[in-house]
Amino acid sequence: MKLDLDGVYIPSFNKSTKHLAYSLKKQFKIIGSAHNIKEIKTKEIQKVNSIFVSSLFKKNKNYLGINKFKLISNLTKKKVVALGGISKKNLNKLKLLNNSEFAGISFFE
Repeated sequence: MKLDLDGVYIPSFNKSTKHLAYSLKKQFKIIGSAHNIKEIKTKEIQKVNSIFVSSLFKKNKNYLGINKFKLISNLTKKKVVALGGISKKNLNKLKLLNNSEFAGISFFE
């Protein structure tokens, strides 16, 4: 609030709801990340506008793959943004998600 920011990012491990006690700007955006259903439900309680769900393609400990990603993202009405291992090689596979939003570092490098 002191910095007069337009939004905030709440990582998956953050379960706090303290921010709900503040009066926020009308256009203030809250985004969060999640890797499973429990974390998505936590982000809903935190009243985020969008949820970054990962990892779609990157095979790490949070790897979901397309089918699990679709199942998890269909369990929320929040805007879901695909994240994790998205590259120009697998960009066409995003069409299988019926999701128009994605984010990624390696894609833009």
